[in-house]
Amino acid sequence: MNTILLFLGNLGFNEILLIGVIVLVFFGAKKIPEFMKGLGRGVREFKDSMNDVKRDLEDSGREASKKIEDQK
Repeated sequence: MNTILLFLGNLGFNEILLIGVIVLVFFGAKKIPEFMKGLGRGVREFKDSMNDVKRDLEDSGREASKKIEDQK
């Protein structure tokens, strides 16, 4: 939540409301849920990819340490 507040900076309620109205006018009420669902899917896939990369790095680190121990 703090990250969101930092991202918004000094935007007040009126500015956020104005942005919401503009988005509603441009996209329409029916398109916004579809857009948010797609955005959520994209964020989830990004996080899953990050976890996969982290897991791969940890696995390679374990394999490297095992090879070093085997050489001793």
